Amino acid sequence: MISALNRPHELKLHVKGALRNGVPKEKIREVLLQVAIYCGVPAAVDSFRIAKEAIKEFESEQ
Repeated sequence: MISALNRPHELKLHVKGALRNGVPKEKIREVLLQVAIYCGVPAAVDSFRIAKEAIKEFESEQ
């Protein structure tokens, strides 16, 4: 929903929260693939870019 509404800051917060709660990166990838199907490829591309940034930031904080 956040991807469909184009809310990049919220998406980044939720990705980091998911990682903090133990969700593997592979599961986040699977969710974002569904974004491509239901919301369109442009929304998915942006979401993958934002998730990549969030993962990088999360890993640097560890």
